[in-house]
Amino acid sequence: MRVYLDYNATAPLREPAREAMLAALDEVGNPSSIHAEGRAARAIVEQARRDVATLAGGLAKDVVFTASGTEAANLALAPGFCGLRRLIVCATEHVCVLGGHRFAADAVEIAPVGAAGRIDLERLETLLQGPPALVALQAANNETGVLQPVFEASELTHAHGGLLVCDAAQAAGRLPLGEVARGADIVLLSAHKFGGPKGAGALAALRPGLTFATPLLRGGGQERGRRAGTENVATLAGFGAAARAVMPGLEAEAARLAGLRDAMAAQVRTLAPEATVFAEAAPRLPNTLTFAIPGATAATLLMRLDLEGVAVSSGSACSSGKVGPSHVLAAMGIPAASAAGAIRVSLGWASSEADVEGFAEGLGRALAGVKARGAAV
Repeated sequence: MRVYLDYNATAPLREPAREAMLAALDEVGNPSSIHAEGRAARAIVEQARRDVATLAGGLAKDVVFTASGTEAANLALAPGFCGLRRLIVCATEHVCVLGGHRFAADAVEIAPVGAAGRIDLERLETLLQGPPALVALQAANNETGVLQPVFEASELTHAHGGLLVCDAAQAAGRLPLGEVARGADIVLLSAHKFGGPKGAGALAALRPGLTFATPLLRGGGQERGRRAGTENVATLAGFGAAARAVMPGLEAEAARLAGLRDAMAAQVRTLAPEATVFAEAAPRLPNTLTFAIPGATAATLLMRLDLEGVAVSSGSACSSGKVGPSHVLAAMGIPAASAAGAIRVSLGWASSEADVEGFAEGLGRALAGVKARGAAV
């Protein structure tokens, strides 16, 4: 029995999402058609839009569906958006934000973070001097789980005439977005992070009257002209169903996940007292634990854990296949030798105490293997 602990990469599909997708596959109509079949498909899309808007804390008319969170970032982070020509990006943003914007290099400035991984607000205020800027700041970091002071950053941004775009992909479904993304003008979402299908994202504008820049995809008039292409009805049905499923009991679920996370941290320290838990003192997602054990590189430990039936990650799913150095930990000032061993454990809706036990057993055997190999060498 494998133990899956990589929810920050993707979560297992929730049953309500699966059921909604299967039902939607039986609808033959194109949602842009005006006949009965088309209207039935359109109704599914618009229900999903209402559900995602509720999750984001906005209005349905201000939700734009995309094929991923990455596409949503590319759509939002463009010069000319509400007349803004300058971009300020937090140093620990996801690669889809750091590399997915459409601004020229000389129009982009990087806002540093402190040792805890949270944006330096004083430095941000300095960077905001001058022409109004678009600011990109995550709600929660995908590697460490660190929560950013979005509201405080938004107040500074607004005081200087700018707007704040918040990548809320990791926070959605784990914490109330009205709290952790408060003050953001736009939030970016990705369905598969909280139990929806892969291949569905959204941009939700929370401030009325925002004027979008040139769309990435041009053609038909779908998504009110902001994103051309026939909507993926079944995928969006799953997105909406997952959004509905995560809303009830969100605070209780966060507490449950935090308990599991802390139990895993205790197991790590029992097995390896010399281990470092990154950003442990900072506000974090309740589901994320990132640690390093001296003498065990991430590449080696990942492979050994996988052989022991435990699926974890070394960082962002978009780059972890390379098991390269983490720009997030580097920005926090973590020494390269320590960062090279970083392992990310992330839990979610189907995680249980049995997973904590399975993780501990797998990690114990993996570390024994690492030590035996070191002794043999």
